[in-house]
Amino acid sequence: MSEEEKILKIGILKNGTIGSSVLLAFLMDERAESTRINVYEVTSGAKMHPPSVCTATMEDLLKWEPELIIMSSPNASLPGPKAVREMAGAIPTIVISDAPAKKSIDEIKEKNMGYILVNCDSMIGARRPFLDPVEMSIFNSDLLKVLAITGALQVIAEELNKVIMDMLENRSTSLPQIIIDANIATEAAKFSNPYAKAKAIAAFELAASVSKVTGKACFQLKERPDYMPLLAAAHEMMRTAALLCDEAREIEKSNDTVIRRPHHAKQQKFLTKIGLDDKEQ
Repeated sequence: MSEEEKILKIGILKNGTIGSSVLLAFLMDERAESTRINVYEVTSGAKMHPPSVCTATMEDLLKWEPELIIMSSPNASLPGPKAVREMAGAIPTIVISDAPAKKSIDEIKEKNMGYILVNCDSMIGARRPFLDPVEMSIFNSDLLKVLAITGALQVIAEELNKVIMDMLENRSTSLPQIIIDANIATEAAKFSNPYAKAKAIAAFELAASVSKVTGKACFQLKERPDYMPLLAAAHEMMRTAALLCDEAREIEKSNDTVIRRPHHAKQQKFLTKIGLDDKEQ
């Protein structure tokens, strides 16, 4: 089989959910047209405890014999995600997680794994008197908009594609080791208008601060009258961040300067276009 015909087997392991994990497979193949990668995804759903819940999914994934593994979870320093990393062996592996996972960076590096941590991927207000399926869905839709428009998902897509292209072309592979902050995200988004970029930075920082509020409401406060207003406030913060992102996107649209980077279906590389009527190249 020639290099042009090589197909890379990518395994995605999701233990629990963060915003950055929702569309991982589609960040590599947004139109389901790629002829260079095959993706197999397993998930433990919402649960990460006991650790055996996570390791069972990894056992399933390893049966497929992936050549590249992408692991996503909240707080990758928790026992479940940590136990799963022990099972990866020599398979190139990239961990995608949120800010609390910074505690596990040294251990991830020791295993020669890559990592992408997203500062604005904040924890939801997960207390029963507040969070129902509708509220959960709204929060995640707002968070997803923040991740997309600020450029955080673009960073993930670019870093994953670098590794994929290296492996497809039999080059030496360097796994990413990156913490996505507002500057890194908005640089990847390539805003042409400074006010649009400023709004995106504001949205990123606001979303990143949500976890401080939800963390206090979920783990520190015991009385309902104390934690309920904070839970609601945190979700209002994420909603406001999403609205700022909408405004940033509309500025770019009004100037016809929205950058689009679709994958080439047969080559997997990124193409680029800016004007709506421009041809990607």
